[in-house]
Amino acid sequence: MATKQTRYDEDFKKSIVALYHNGKTQTSLSQEYDISLTSLAKWIKQYSTVETDDGEILTAKQIKEMQKRMAQLEEENLILKKAIAIFTPHSHNG
Repeated sequence: MATKQTRYDEDFKKSIVALYHNGKTQTSLSQEYDISLTSLAKWIKQYSTVETDDGEILTAKQIKEMQKRMAQLEEENLILKKAIAIFTPHSHNG
C-alpha cells in the first residue's frame, strides 16, 4: 500500500494547531483533515507558543534556537575565562 505524501503550508499547520488549542482533539483533527497523528503531534509541538513574563510570544522553534545560541555563548564565555586566567599573572580562581 503506497502512502500519499501531502505537503501542507505553514499557515495551514498553524491553523490546525490553533483548532487544537481551541478544544478540538488530535483524533478529530486527524480524521477531519486527513492528517496523520504523527504529523499533527509534530505540528503541535512545533507551532505551540509560550508567553514570557514580559508578554513576548515564542514558538518551540524560537526557543530551540535561543537555547542553541545560549550554549554557544556559554562556550565562548568559558574560553574567554580560561584565556584571562592564562594571561593574567597571579590570578586566583575561587
